[in-house]
Amino acid sequence: MFPKDKFTRALELCRHAQHFCQEKIRSSSRKTRVLAASALFFGAFTLGAAGFAPAAPDTSDAQVHAIVKDLALPDLQQQVAKLEDRDDSYVSEERVRAGDTLATLLTRLGVDDADAANFIKSDALARTVMQLRTGKRVTARTLEDGTLQQLSATLNDGRDGPISQLVIDRDGDKFKVHTEAAALERRIEMRSGQIRSSLFAATDSAQIPDSIATQIVDMFATNINFASDLRRGDRFNVVYETFWSNGQPVRTGRMLAGEFNNGGHTYQAVWFDEPGSKVGGGYYSFDGKSLKKAFLKSPLTFTRISSGFSMRLHPILGIWKQHKGVDFAAPTGTPIHASGDGVIDFVGQQTGYGNVVMIKHWSNYSTVYGHMSRIAPGLRKGMKISQGDVIGYVGMTGWATGPHLHYEFRINNVPRDPLTVDIPNAQPLAGAQLQRFRTVSTDMNRRLALLRPAAAQTTTLAAR
Repeated sequence: MFPKDKFTRALELCRHAQHFCQEKIRSSSRKTRVLAASALFFGAFTLGAAGFAPAAPDTSDAQVHAIVKDLALPDLQQQVAKLEDRDDSYVSEERVRAGDTLATLLTRLGVDDADAANFIKSDALARTVMQLRTGKRVTARTLEDGTLQQLSATLNDGRDGPISQLVIDRDGDKFKVHTEAAALERRIEMRSGQIRSSLFAATDSAQIPDSIATQIVDMFATNINFASDLRRGDRFNVVYETFWSNGQPVRTGRMLAGEFNNGGHTYQAVWFDEPGSKVGGGYYSFDGKSLKKAFLKSPLTFTRISSGFSMRLHPILGIWKQHKGVDFAAPTGTPIHASGDGVIDFVGQQTGYGNVVMIKHWSNYSTVYGHMSRIAPGLRKGMKISQGDVIGYVGMTGWATGPHLHYEFRINNVPRDPLTVDIPNAQPLAGAQLQRFRTVSTDMNRRLALLRPAAAQTTTLAAR
């Protein structure tokens, strides 16, 4: 411990120093006062008798240096002149109404321009504005006095070709008119519905376009008979694309994903289109298995079976012989479609078959198409072919007594009856394709999850 006599002595010295400094401070300059106060604090701290916190500095007599600079003010008259010279334009949009005339439409758009009205009436292309159907949107840009600067409208809905837009521009005292490809905005719509009577009544109630309702049937037709299997309370969720122009829906696109709860079982499908693939996209279950059958039941769209896969009396040889294919009777020139994806193995003529095409498919499947009147132009051995591609036309070349297609379905080069064989699904995705598919399917599954009722507890099955 610090000795008592030494502590007392130190305290006395501190008090003397404090008294001395206070006397000096009263009679000295500001600079001296600051130094004295500092010495007082330092001395007290060194002696250890007491501690003092430094006081805030006195700034009452501190000098402040200000910098003053003259700034040039903008010319007010010049600003007013620029505002007066500027032509402010106004944009207005209106829908075409039933019974509209050009005059009533322009009036609602705020157009008061006789020259513009006369041009629209006299120009053949510009006159199409007067032929727009009810509900179409028309946009006009005018000056404050109603002078038309530009008028535009979407002309078609894209069903018969690209979506185009009509544009009328003022060029000085004259007008110019042209059409251009409309800028389309792709949107993804998410809807859900519940069956109370029929599918189309449910989709109408959910404001789902008819084209999407049709795609729902196509997607789940192998699992659900929409004429007899639907039950009151069945639910469905769909994700599909729409295309918009100038804020107006102009076209419905593809159904991207869907699920249908029928009788407590949920069937799902998601669209996947491999970039750069010649085969094109298709629907898959969420585990990457294709929902498309690998082969068509018939290579012809409209036909009748004239001879099945059975023993028969050969029409030319006059003997009983196994018919190793199915004959589809159809008029000469009827298009013949490849029943599945594959590679052309043979194209040309063979005795009996006449003009014939043979296709190798995956997993030792192959198909034969005989008696063609002609083979599709450009078809050659080694060429990749997609299901549904036209490969030739019905005829009666070779051993044939009338126009028909002789169709054979082979497994390991052994003919099988295509009408009774268990047709497999197309090849599932694998490798890099499967990885890319999982990115798409994960996104779609999240979207579908947002549409599901919170209390829904169902068994999820892949659509087949």
